[in-house]
Amino acid sequence: MTRIDPDRVARALLDAPGWARVGLTAPTETIREAAAQELALTIARIDGEASTIADPNQLVLAL
Repeated sequence: MTRIDPDRVARALLDAPGWARVGLTAPTETIREAAAQELALTIARIDGEASTIADPNQLVLAL
């Protein structure tokens, strides 16, 4: 299990679309759910980026 880095999550939230950040406070449930889904996807993307960091001991193979 990886450790959650609050700085990376904060950066992801700030990089998320503005409508998603504001949408969490929308009066309708469907907009709030769509906004929450978009923010979750944004945060999930930073998790995917963290796992793609190359190991310095890994040899690079030409294709």
